[in-house]
Amino acid sequence: MKFLPIAFLTAALLGGCASMMTAPAKVADGVLVGPSGMTLYVFDRDTAGSGKSVCNGPCAANWPPLMASEMDKPAGDYSVITRDDGTKQWAMKGKPLYYWIKDTKAGDKTGDGVQNVWHVVKP
Repeated sequence: MKFLPIAFLTAALLGGCASMMTAPAKVADGVLVGPSGMTLYVFDRDTAGSGKSVCNGPCAANWPPLMASEMDKPAGDYSVITRDDGTKQWAMKGKPLYYWIKDTKAGDKTGDGVQNVWHVVKP
């Protein structure tokens, strides 16, 4: 029975590590960027909180989703949605997050305002 406290402590520490997840995005130059520093966008045709992305197929080829892993969990304003193909994508305040294929380097924001339905994410 002397191992029970060690097992309890180990479980508590491991559980605490899961809650220390870092956010999938950060703010740079006044907009949200992914881990690579590339600008993130939202799509007006996505409904906040629906848990769905309407940007699939050719749309997703031009607007790649900010992918989440099977292990990623919601935290704060960030949630994880399941895409039509079964993969996971990050969302912020219920809106799926995307990159723009024509942004070539960190700091580019060339997708802002495309077809009046794509917008940079401002914190």
